[in-house]
Amino acid sequence: MDIKYVEKLAKLVDEHQLTELTVTEGESKLTLKKEPAKNGELVVAAPQVQKVQPNLQKDEEKVEEKKAEIKTNKVIKSPMVGTFYKAPSAGAPPFVEVGGLVAQGEVVCIIEAMKLMNEIESDFSGKVVEICVEDGQPVEYGQTLMYIE
Repeated sequence: MDIKYVEKLAKLVDEHQLTELTVTEGESKLTLKKEPAKNGELVVAAPQVQKVQPNLQKDEEKVEEKKAEIKTNKVIKSPMVGTFYKAPSAGAPPFVEVGGLVAQGEVVCIIEAMKLMNEIESDFSGKVVEICVEDGQPVEYGQTLMYIE
């Protein structure tokens, strides 16, 4: 924190006759305290700056939930390097959308490789829960294209 900012906060404490002021900014926490001196006057104590620890436990729980969810879902991976297309042509409706149902053997996307359009079929039936690739994006061999529940 900037020293001028701390000085302004100290003035606020004095002007408004506060005994304590705590300010949290990002990962920093500043506490200003006004304590009575032995002769009855108030003295501003040295500011205490603390690092605030972000709540990593909640973030880790969310990651674990996502991993558990992904493990239960079936994965459609790219069988080749190429360009991903979710529809048969520009302006046409996509083969599948998130929340849509697919049957085993149904075409779910096209991967263009060396000017050839390769239809990618689902190996299983279920509901599309996530499409991991944007339309027109290049894909690698083995890259996850979508998850089926």
